Order: sequence, then C-alpha cells, then structure tokens
Amino acid sequence: MSFARRLAFVLAIATVSVNPVFAQAWPAKPVRLISVFPPGGSVDQVARILGQQLTKQLGQSVVVENVGGASGSIGTNAVAKAEGDGYTFGVVFDTHGTNASLIPNLAYDTLKDLQHVTLIGTSPMALVASAKSPYSKMADVTADARTIKGVAIGSIGTGSLGHLAMIQAGQQGGWAWTHVPFRGGGPLMNDTVAGHVPLGIGTVFLVLPHVKAGTVKPIAVTGAKRHPSLPDTPTLAEAGIKNFEALAYWGVIAPAKTPPAIVERMNAEVKKALQDPMVAERLAAQGMTVTGEGPAEFRAFMQKELDRWSKIVKQNRITAGN
Repeated sequence: MSFARRLAFVLAIATVSVNPVFAQAWPAKPVRLISVFPPGGSVDQVARILGQQLTKQLGQSVVVENVGGASGSIGTNAVAKAEGDGYTFGVVFDTHGTNASLIPNLAYDTLKDLQHVTLIGTSPMALVASAKSPYSKMADVTADARTIKGVAIGSIGTGSLGHLAMIQAGQQGGWAWTHVPFRGGGPLMNDTVAGHVPLGIGTVFLVLPHVKAGTVKPIAVTGAKRHPSLPDTPTLAEAGIKNFEALAYWGVIAPAKTPPAIVERMNAEVKKALQDPMVAERLAAQGMTVTGEGPAEFRAFMQKELDRWSKIVKQNRITAGN
C-alpha cells in the first residue's frame, strides 16, 4: 500500500471515529435557524416553536432569522451557501418543491446543495368559498366549471402549491377554471371573504380562522383523508378525483457539507421536540399533522415533489411571472 493510500485510510478511520464525538460536543455556540419566509406566516411560526424547544434541549440558543423573498428561495440559498459546520439550518415550506421549476437559474440545486434533515409535518390545502357564494359543495363547483369553463379560484400566488394542485385536479377531473393570483394569504382571504373572488385555496392554517368565523365555507381538502379540523369537509378524492392528494409541508434543511453525525443529531433533536406535548399542540393549531421523518425519507419525499410539480409547470408553461 502506497503512503498516499495509507494516509487516506488513516484519515478516513479518524473521521469515522471523531464524528460521533463531534456530534456529542455539538453545539458549542448558538445555532442559526433560518425561516425562509418573513415574520408572521406559518413558516416563521413553525421555526419559532421549534427554536424555543430546541434551545431547551440543546442548552444553546437556537436563533430564528427571517430571510424571506422569492418564494423562500433567498433564504434557502442562504442555507445552501452557509458553512457546513452544523451551526446553520433552515425551515422550508412547500415552495421548496416548486422553486426549481419556476425560478430560472435558481442559485442552488435543491437536492445536491442541501441536506434534508427532518420532514416536520404536512397539511392539506382547503378550497373555500365566500359565505356569500352560491357554492356549498364540490359538485356545485365542477358543474359550473364544466359549463362556464372558467370558474375563478384564487391562490396565494402563481406557482403556489394551491395553484398547481388545482391545475392537476382540473386535469384529472375534466373541468376548467381561471386562476386569480394574489400576493400572499392575507389579500387572498380578504377578497374571498368579500366575495370578490368566488373561491380560494390555501393551507388549513390560513383558512381555518375564517371558517370558524363563518365568513367562508369549506368545499374540499386536498388530503388523502379528511382533516381533523374540518371533519365534515370531503376530500377531492371523495368528490370524484380519484387518489388525489397534494400536501403543504414544513421541513428542516442544512448545507450539503454539514457532517452526517450532526445531521443525525439534529434530526434526533427535532424528533424529540416534536414529541413534546406543548409543541405538538401548537403545531396542530397550524393545521399540521406531525410526521417527523428523517433524512432518507425527507429526501425521497422531495424527489417525488420535484418530479411531480415540474411536470405540471412544464405542461402548462407556468413561470413565476405569469
């Protein structure tokens, strides 16, 4: 064996033996947790709920930093470009699976430049109608969509999960609709409540306060089964679109060069945090079903999301600006 090969072998053994010790010593200083959306939304709230609990568990401050913009891609790029030293992580949303298809020359590769640490949880989208609307069930919507050929449905923006999910649902169900993009959840719900747009689609977290207030009517959810917060609202599959499911999700990411032992430690700590009763209760209030899946499962989930939505984007020639 040459000297170079012997040296490489020794270094490899040293790395394997040091990594677990390194993970035990980590963290030795505060950890940065980037929320890839601005303050106030579900991503920010999930990051802060998680950060508070991780601070207790790790004995070091987990500091939430909001780096919003461009559907979460600016904050995600900040994570991708950070040093892989175990002190920068991020919390992403469902745009993580669509940005690669929608944003030309995205500054990072979703799978190559990032570690997918933990899939925190998922939530279906909910299609709702203004309380003033004549629509009360999905059959009303599809009947008009097949005759009028242009039922208007608002979403939080072009290329959002709600937008793409309704495109696929319409294609599978054989009905047409007109997309009305808004600049975020607040404007969408304001116009849906007012009846300026007959239907809106958003996360359960977004629509639930308005459902409880009686200002909108839930029509359907995009999950494989009914949501606990909307038990009387059927799924799109029940409404005739077989096997349909589209889920919003939240997850923890890290730079690609983060040591595997640190990734596994962080995954274990996040899973432990998700089992805390107070954390579970607060996340359920976001409309979330906690999953706590680890790196391999989260990466496989992301591969499916990227493949699925890229096809919809390409088939319908959707760009972030149209």
